[in-house]
Amino acid sequence: MPTPVPPGHTLAAALSDSQPLAGLMARVRESQARLAVVAELLPVGLRGDVRAGPLDDTAWVLLVGHAAAAAKLRQLLPNLQQALAQSGRDGPPIKIRVLPRE
Repeated sequence: MPTPVPPGHTLAAALSDSQPLAGLMARVRESQARLAVVAELLPVGLRGDVRAGPLDDTAWVLLVGHAAAAAKLRQLLPNLQQALAQSGRDGPPIKIRVLPRE
């Protein structure tokens, strides 16, 4: 049986109380921050098609809606990596994944 949540205990507090979940939330925030850095370099028409994906020790994934967007992002990868390095967010290489159609 699940443990009842104490009154006034928010989801954010529950996430921060759990070390594994707190680490996951930190990676999600870092992934979003990295996207904010590189978004300025993306063509305006492409910005809405790109989402921050998983970040771990081996890669940071950018998720896109279609293959054409992925191809354009692959052309921009050196510039995106350079922008991350200049912002102090240098880290694992960027990978591009196309999201499956719904």
